[in-house]
Amino acid sequence: MSDSTNETIATVGLGTGGPEVGVQGLGCMGMSWAYGPTHDEAEARATLERALELGVTLFDTADVYGFGRNEEFISPFVRANRDRITLATKFAIERDESDPYGRQRIRNDRPYIRQAVEGSLRRLGVDHIDLYYMHRRNPEVPLEESVGAMAELVAEGKVTHLGLSEVTANELRGAHAVHPIAAVQSEWSLFSRDIEESVVAAARELGVALVPYSPLGRGFLTGSFVQAEQELGEDDFRRRQPRFTGDNAAANAALLEPLRKIAEARGVTLAQIALAWVQQRAQVHGLAVVPIPGTRTRARIEQNTGATRIELSADELAALEPIAGQVAGARYADMSATSAGRE
Repeated sequence: MSDSTNETIATVGLGTGGPEVGVQGLGCMGMSWAYGPTHDEAEARATLERALELGVTLFDTADVYGFGRNEEFISPFVRANRDRITLATKFAIERDESDPYGRQRIRNDRPYIRQAVEGSLRRLGVDHIDLYYMHRRNPEVPLEESVGAMAELVAEGKVTHLGLSEVTANELRGAHAVHPIAAVQSEWSLFSRDIEESVVAAARELGVALVPYSPLGRGFLTGSFVQAEQELGEDDFRRRQPRFTGDNAAANAALLEPLRKIAEARGVTLAQIALAWVQQRAQVHGLAVVPIPGTRTRARIEQNTGATRIELSADELAALEPIAGQVAGARYADMSATSAGRE
């Protein structure tokens, strides 16, 4: 891993044979979907530019975010900086636009994969995708078929590296046997540590990077909200997640106290401590870890990247250790599409 003496973040290889990227990426979903409307698109676009200035080079989207509109939103930035960034997008989730957070269908079949990649290439305005993820796994489709179809895209030059999201350790091993996997994306934070059961060890064994999504617990770890149903808008999908509503939310808010004490003692934000904890998983587990927190503002991207230079002490880590085991409520109302739901 490289070092840095200014505000530019360090870099790391994204898995064995993968691209060199900043040790923190940027999740672009919230810029146009899931967390309510983006009131200042100009600021969101300026945030993309500021992230790149700070050394963030992994930019993450998916075809299902806003039903393709998130890919379209970041397209001008991607095309203007094509040689400087690592572009990640995903396929596999089909939703009904009339019910965007309702029932989903998981598609891993070869015809769908080929259709999906062409759609993403068109919306993004590029001729290849640097990192192409299978967003969710449908166990009814043979893994060899899905990863085999993805490997064909690599052979054709449409995709450079392959990734998987929310897979089990055995699924990762099976996929890697078909074609090298550069990265696994799964939820990983002070509130969500189920991948440590077996997925992290498998990734380390295979030389696969971990790309934690929602490293700030979808904003809950920043202390910005407690009761999603009362504080967030109707079109914010966090209102539908068990840990952010009712008694669960109240109980989970109390778990932030150790985080708050550490942040106050250091004169930094809760978000920076939560992100520093995730970044430090690289040292703890001995593999590349590149979290992708999302934000719409330049001030937050500066705070987030600043967290890469915070090293928590053994005592601080010990104070944070019990939190995940006390969290009330599941990550999703339906956990069947997650690695934890299939382990």
